[in-house]
Amino acid sequence: MKPLHFCLFLLALHLRPAALPAQSPLTDTVAINVDLDQELGPLDPIWAWWGYDEPNYSYMKDGRKLLTEIAQLSPVPVYVRAHSLLVTGEGTYGLKWGSTNAYTEDADGNPVYDWTLVDSIFDTYVDRGMKPFAQIGFMPEALSSKPDPYRHYWKPGAEYDEIFTGWAYPPNDYEKWAELVYQWVTHCVERYGKEEVESWYWEVWNEPNIGYWRGTTEEYIKLYDYSADAVKRALPTARVGGPETTGPGWDKAAEFLRTFLDHTISGTNYATGETGSPLDFISFHAKGSPKVVEGPNGDMVQMNMGAQLNDIDKGFEIVASYPTLKELPIIIGESDPEGCAACSEADYPHNAYRNGTMYAAYTAASFARKHDLAAHHGVNLLGAVTWGFEFEEQAWYAGFRDMATNGVDKPVLNTFRMFGMMAHTRVAVEQDALAYDARAIVEGSVRGARDDVNALASTGNGTTTVLVWNYHDDDNLAVPATPVRVEVGGFGEDGPTLLTHYRVDQEHSNSYTLFKEMGKPQPPSEAQTAELEAAGQLDLYGSPQWVEVVDGRATVELVLPRHGISLLKLDQ
Repeated sequence: MKPLHFCLFLLALHLRPAALPAQSPLTDTVAINVDLDQELGPLDPIWAWWGYDEPNYSYMKDGRKLLTEIAQLSPVPVYVRAHSLLVTGEGTYGLKWGSTNAYTEDADGNPVYDWTLVDSIFDTYVDRGMKPFAQIGFMPEALSSKPDPYRHYWKPGAEYDEIFTGWAYPPNDYEKWAELVYQWVTHCVERYGKEEVESWYWEVWNEPNIGYWRGTTEEYIKLYDYSADAVKRALPTARVGGPETTGPGWDKAAEFLRTFLDHTISGTNYATGETGSPLDFISFHAKGSPKVVEGPNGDMVQMNMGAQLNDIDKGFEIVASYPTLKELPIIIGESDPEGCAACSEADYPHNAYRNGTMYAAYTAASFARKHDLAAHHGVNLLGAVTWGFEFEEQAWYAGFRDMATNGVDKPVLNTFRMFGMMAHTRVAVEQDALAYDARAIVEGSVRGARDDVNALASTGNGTTTVLVWNYHDDDNLAVPATPVRVEVGGFGEDGPTLLTHYRVDQEHSNSYTLFKEMGKPQPPSEAQTAELEAAGQLDLYGSPQWVEVVDGRATVELVLPRHGISLLKLDQ
């Protein structure tokens, strides 16, 4: 080991000795080789997509604060998807509920349109440079073929099916539904301008292969045809797609997706009578499946990244099987470790991963593999929506799937801040033959004796960025930290390069650790809240330092604990 590199290694140990479990020997060093000469194409910002169930949170205090932070972490526009944009109600909100009163009818059955609350939601996005991934749904009460009961009052612990009330049913009049969609898009063009709305995406409904649609597959296809035709009549250059099915790894879901895609190519359009339907992008959902298992120190959460990646793999495989559709953008409309953002840790113990760094490391490792699976199938992955926002009027760190709690950022948001700092051209990363790759995780998740210690690397404009993670499905932190040697080859000239190292772990970029040290106050004091807000931001791991490039190569040594993430930024 060269003297400079040895010094860096000692410095990493010196800066954070607590990162190593007491009396635990270091495992073998993991060597990660980055080849700047082997460019793999653009590192598309598939992470710059968010979504949530409760649209009215968008313009509330903590919602506006979080949307501002999400917008600021990205150099590109962030797309935002929300449920219930057409649901009837005076802006009422609750867990898995929202309303806008966009459509009602007068005593004679004539449409009454009121865009006030929908505008408040979209204004919040557009004012921050964000863009709607506009969900056409759900069914207004006056248009529902089975409106009673309409409003639900679901709470964690209740049966999930209780949410599927009158808003989930097909329309009683498809022509009126189409006119609603036409008027909405027309209004948006008038309010925001044609050029702005052309940059949005319009998608029809949500998860029509399960309870979110209380109709048949053919009735969804009919809804899609009428909706897509209405969007295109209002703005021919608008982008519309679907079907937002969930779980392509499930046979019935795969069948639904194929039936829909077949129809868009060769079916008879319900709205126009022509062959096929407009389709500008394809969307489906992919979820993992954590559970509580017996661990070495009692019960622990065990994730299942393989389940989520299997859904993605099968979805890509289906799209790739259609030669005329293969080049269309794919948006994974919800892409998460499991299926219920509004389900708390108290009622669902397997959700205990959400507050700490396990969620952050899972996010880093899984997003990298989404890129890999898209490249394997030769499909055009545009975005992967993280279904996680914030929840109003809930206890601090209650274990919901959110990016922030009561205005304080959780560690997972700092993974996205790291994504936002990465350069734009992806380059090759080599690991040893025993390392996990996307295919291995699809087939067996991350359950082996070795942790998934790997990296995603990119370069551009004189900057090289390497995102390194240490992930395992088991939420067991009593394991040795892993020494990692990152070698970056392919620099154009020798000399010093400035290393800036960012870190998420138990001690860095982690408001939850501080909250526990405070004794989990409910609520924290004003002073404690300020401390938590500071702890929730992305931390430097020591000061920036110069690293020497010799023979076109630079080496960085670090020690990474389980569920830790480092971003190495090298500027020449």
